[in-house]
Amino acid sequence: MLNRLEMLRIFCAAADAGSFKDAAIHLGISPQAVTRAIQELERLQGEMLFHRNTRQVRITSFGEQLAERARTSLQQLDGLFAPDPASPPDDMSGVVRLAAPSALGRSRLLPIVERLANAHPGLRFDLRLTDQRADVVGEKIDIGIRVGALRDNRFVVRRLGKTRFHVVATPRFLRRHGTPARLEDLPALPCTGILDRDTGRLWPWMFAGDRQINADHARFVCDDSEAEYLLVRDGMAIGQIAGFLCDDDIAAGRLVPVLGEHEPEPWDTYLYRPQRGPVPPRLRLVFDTLVQELSD
Repeated sequence: MLNRLEMLRIFCAAADAGSFKDAAIHLGISPQAVTRAIQELERLQGEMLFHRNTRQVRITSFGEQLAERARTSLQQLDGLFAPDPASPPDDMSGVVRLAAPSALGRSRLLPIVERLANAHPGLRFDLRLTDQRADVVGEKIDIGIRVGALRDNRFVVRRLGKTRFHVVATPRFLRRHGTPARLEDLPALPCTGILDRDTGRLWPWMFAGDRQINADHARFVCDDSEAEYLLVRDGMAIGQIAGFLCDDDIAAGRLVPVLGEHEPEPWDTYLYRPQRGPVPPRLRLVFDTLVQELSD
């Protein structure tokens, strides 16, 4: 394909110049290379493209028609590699598809997206905020945030920090229902549970030493971690909540952590790109900005 494209470029140069020698000078190749390309193209077309003798060449009627078609095709091909004239001057334009856990996306990601959108009017954002694991291929995700293990070695990954999980409740809830002293006390309390829509089951509560407690006894079940947090913050239940949601409430005394000695090891939080290879400027900008602003 490359040779045939080069053939067409040489042919068009010869047609425009009206001389194999002048075409060779323009292209920086030898006159013999022009002659060979024209002869091969004539063989492929089954038609003479130039009348020629020792003194001059003159394009044939068939050659004129082919040259017109070839110029159009080459212009269209070259246009695929030309900068988009509609792009903003900073070359930051196009769609960026982002995936993140719902609560983390709303609290941490959206403010960054708003700043980037204001700074670069050509950028468009497609946000997939869900606590379910994103289908990065099916949803054509460009950049994602994930809490927990990332096992796909094809991803380009940057670790942002760690996420802690606390069992918390309001002071009023604990006065009314009592403060649990053991893990075995939790099932007797009004608890929350997060539904994994992929399996139809509730996520278990995780504790130190890889210990788990089944959440089937939960009084309030939802599939959104921020809704779970709001139920706990409003004193309706006790729940195991990510630190990025409840740390400020703990510091202010609105929520009280319990069973701290059983707190699980913090989970790593990652920023990832699903594909290796060339990175458009818009994706590089968003990825680097997220690394800078979300890293602990």
